[in-house]
Parts: sequence; structure tokens; C-alpha cells
Amino acid sequence: MTRHTSWQIGGPARYYAEIHSVAHARALAAWAHEVGVELIWVGGGTNLLVRDAGFPGLIARYRARTWQIDDLGDAAILRVDAGVSLAGIARRMAAMGWGGMEWAEGVPGTIGGAVFGNAGCYGGDMAGLLQSVRIMVGTEEEDWPVERMAYSYRSSALKENVAHTSGTPPLILVADLRLRRDDPVALVAAMTHIATERKAKTPWGSSCGSVFKNPPGQSSGQMIERAGLKGMRVGNAEVSQRHANYIVNLGGATSDDVLSLIALVQETVRRQFGVDLELEVRVI
Repeated sequence: MTRHTSWQIGGPARYYAEIHSVAHARALAAWAHEVGVELIWVGGGTNLLVRDAGFPGLIARYRARTWQIDDLGDAAILRVDAGVSLAGIARRMAAMGWGGMEWAEGVPGTIGGAVFGNAGCYGGDMAGLLQSVRIMVGTEEEDWPVERMAYSYRSSALKENVAHTSGTPPLILVADLRLRRDDPVALVAAMTHIATERKAKTPWGSSCGSVFKNPPGQSSGQMIERAGLKGMRVGNAEVSQRHANYIVNLGGATSDDVLSLIALVQETVRRQFGVDLELEVRVI
């Protein structure tokens, strides 16, 4: 799985698949159920840590990438497949004069992953855009209004369901996003500004982005920095010296390196500040 995660860490999956249609997704889920293989759906692998021991089941990525705009005048509904790049479609919409996704400039990963985990930054998130989502539960399709997603900070009903239940997990297929008409020049300028800020904060090297959620009213990165942990290493995993909420793979880092460093950060922050840092990254 080193080839399929932005951290470039992870042992082998017994089976790995990339599919491009609902029909193939349904067939794959039916096959996994029939042969008794555990199935995990993933997005772009940008918020994922796969253990070095690998995974004895099937890891599958849904890669459908079509989209369409329903122009309503001063607003629009963007219907977009889960496999579409989040940052890529945000740039495309801005160039067309549709606002609402500027915050997603430079955010790695897919629409599906963003909907699943309520991705957000720079004052925006998926909860503020989503109108409805089509998902596959088992082999059946369902349409959920945004209210059913029960969004909270970096979480959703789907994410909580996957964390606490077994069986075939739901798959996000299509999202309907609410956009507003705006000046494309102003939108592109705003996204250029965000891109510059993001580049200044983002460390070099392979990472998953932010490792920890921000506690209410606080910054995980600032607490980790104040705890003196910037540059701390375990094996070839390092707390970034540019942004302390990033853990960087310096080359050949293992999942044990990362998990040990995560535990060290959590214990140090708990001891110094009395705060329990919660993981944002998903561990398989």
C-alpha cells in the first residue's frame, strides 16, 4: 500500500482494486460478501495509515470522475462523482465563476473522502456545501440529505458508522454541492492567495496532512510546537519542523515509527496541557 497512500507507508493488501462505475462497485461488494473477504473503501489515500503488516482483505478505490452543473441563475448544483479530485474541481468551478469551494485549493484527496470526513479549512467545509449524497449500502443505492450525514468537526455519520460497525461499509458514489455565482477573477485571486499560504505552511516530504484534529478553540499544531516536539523523530518519521501537526516520512518510515511518534506526541501534550489529541488520520 506504499504506492497508494500519500504517506508512502503500508504493507500489502491481500486484494486491491480500482473501479470506475457503480456496476463494478456493486459487483465487487457482492463478490467480497460471497467469499467472506473484508472490504474497505478508500479515497485518494491522503488521510490514511496502513500498518506494515498489511491488510488480509480487499482495499478498493472508487475512481468514477464525471460531473455536471445545474445552473439555477445565481446558484448552481454541482453533481460530482466521488472519485473526482477535490482541489481540481474547486479550481474548475472558480474559473467558471462558481464560488463556494475556494477553501479547497490545494487540499489533496477526492470528493468522496472529503464528504466522508467533512474536510475543511480556511473557513469552509463540506458540511457547508453538501446538499445530498448518493451512497451504496451493501449493493443497494440510497440518497441521503445533508441532515442525515450528521456532520460535526471532521466527522460524519458515515465515518462514525465505519469506525464502530462491521460488515460491508457504505460507499459514497455522488455528491450534490450547492455553489453560488461569483466573479471568476476574484475567485481565482482568492484561491491563489490560499495556495500561497498553504505552500508556506506545508512541509516537504510524504505526509498525510494534519495528523490530529484541533481541540475546540485550540490548535493541535501550536500545542505540539509549544511542547518542544518539532523535529522529534522515531525511526524515519519526524514531527515536521515547518508545521507541527504534520508527521513526515523522511524515507522508509514504517507504520510503527509513525504510531510510536503519535503516541509520544499524545502523551507529551496530555502531560503538559491536559488535552487528549484525537487522530484525524484513519488507521488500517
